[in-house]
Amino acid sequence: MDTAKDRLLKIIDEIPEQEVDKILDFAEYLKAKRDKSVSEDLTKASESSLDFWDNDIDDEVWNNV
Repeated sequence: MDTAKDRLLKIIDEIPEQEVDKILDFAEYLKAKRDKSVSEDLTKASESSLDFWDNDIDDEVWNNV
């Protein structure tokens, strides 16, 4: 049974180079979209963890270090 990736590679082997460029453009778009989503998720996670450290007790301790 062929995976989707195997089927895609077969199609890429069979089509003209200019069509491969279109597939590459689309694949790069999908990758950039995924990378942006991961980056946004990491930013949200880091922002939520910063709230933990934003308190008067820790501020006072760190001010005296």
